[in-house]
Amino acid sequence: MGKPTGFLDYEREDARAESPKERIKHFNEFHIPLSREEQQKQGARCMDCGVPFCQSGKVLLNGMASGCPLNNLVPEWNDLIYTGNWEQAYLRLKKTNPFPEFTGRVCPALCENACTCGLNGNPVCSKQNELSIIEYGYKHGLAKARPPKFRTGKKVAVIGSGPSGLSAANSLNKRGHEVTVYERSDRLGGLLMYGIPNMKLEKHIVERKIAIMKEEGIHFVTNANVGKDIKPEQLKKDYDAVVLACGSSNPRNIEVPGREAKGIYFAVDFLKSTTKSLLDSGLKDKKYISAKGKNVIVIGGGDTGNDCVGTSIRHGAKSVTQLEMMPKLPDERAENNPWPEWPRICKTDYGQEEAIAVFGHDPRIYQTTVKEFKMNKKGEVTKAVLVNLESKKDEKTGRMMMVPVEGSEKEIPADLVLIAAGFLGSEAYVTEAFGVKVNQRTNVETKPDSFATNVENIFTAGDMHRGQSLVVWAIREGRDAAREVDKQLMGYTNL
Repeated sequence: MGKPTGFLDYEREDARAESPKERIKHFNEFHIPLSREEQQKQGARCMDCGVPFCQSGKVLLNGMASGCPLNNLVPEWNDLIYTGNWEQAYLRLKKTNPFPEFTGRVCPALCENACTCGLNGNPVCSKQNELSIIEYGYKHGLAKARPPKFRTGKKVAVIGSGPSGLSAANSLNKRGHEVTVYERSDRLGGLLMYGIPNMKLEKHIVERKIAIMKEEGIHFVTNANVGKDIKPEQLKKDYDAVVLACGSSNPRNIEVPGREAKGIYFAVDFLKSTTKSLLDSGLKDKKYISAKGKNVIVIGGGDTGNDCVGTSIRHGAKSVTQLEMMPKLPDERAENNPWPEWPRICKTDYGQEEAIAVFGHDPRIYQTTVKEFKMNKKGEVTKAVLVNLESKKDEKTGRMMMVPVEGSEKEIPADLVLIAAGFLGSEAYVTEAFGVKVNQRTNVETKPDSFATNVENIFTAGDMHRGQSLVVWAIREGRDAAREVDKQLMGYTNL
């Protein structure tokens, strides 16, 4: 696929980003797409490698997945971009991915990290190629609504409008089932709407796609909290099947002295408040957790922690410190982390880039956590006592654990603390209301490679099923769950 010598003739070139000091002035996406001609050169870099790990999406080495979970036909649409056949590239892309407008923006590009071209050089910029294809499709009328020609008479309820719920609804609707999606929030999209900041995924992109899904016949109900406001018994009565796609919504807490102080929030609440205020009023209503003029501590080094850093800087934070329990990863692949495994290397994301530009240093402090919070007479957090961590083997379990280093405590100012320590699993009020079993991680339990719960005609998908994961895996889960639902309803499936 692509030009036989393309990977030698052309250097990798990504979409250009605004400078950190410019982009922190707004909450919009900040990457400037390449021209169509330049993008076609990037498609030419696909090297006809023979074994396209990029589209495998399989667990290969050391239990690690390699390539795209959606099995996107990456070499095919790279070649079609190179030859200028954008319409066919769109059709091949949509054959496997119902939401490239999302993955082209927020996916960490598992395809690129498995790209053969990246073994001894820079991988093909397949993620940017994917985004270029779908935006071409919208611009040229290819991404219009395509309602199913026939209806089966079967009705399915999908609980949750995040990526897994939307994916399941999309597949089931195309099959001809009548689908209704219930969302407990005031806007549709789940974590796509309120969990991912606007600068990574502008919300009109989500609304644009959902508008098409509505045209295709999918019903959406907002402010519908199933398990509280809407009883499962009624849904079981009204629908032939129910898909639980409520996400992994339980944030992991930090249990230390002083945790009850005012000014300590979960990251998801901080990010949601900013996005909601931004959409409601352009932040003019002031109904958000503000970091302006504050010393901010972000606990957690993942994507959510990085989003908190970038959002705090846009608020006008006085300082931002990001705590990471684990040691700093190497800058290049270690010998025990060979291609095509996911590269366990240190990544400096947009938020950290912005902190470096504004404050002059990387906000991350590794092998460190909070031992205690201190507060003033009003109960407001004022300081955090940090402690260094080291790796030691637990004598009982034999596992390596990060434990505090005695005498390493130090205090730093803290006016706002954001806990971005991950999520523990599904919310109990939903699982208990439906009577579905959960495993030790509180994810909904199913048989291996199945999405059917212990309750008849109740299925599950996404983070609620597999635990906190990537948008692309949620889409895959929704697609696979829809296939199982369809087979249950019709006796066979052509999904």
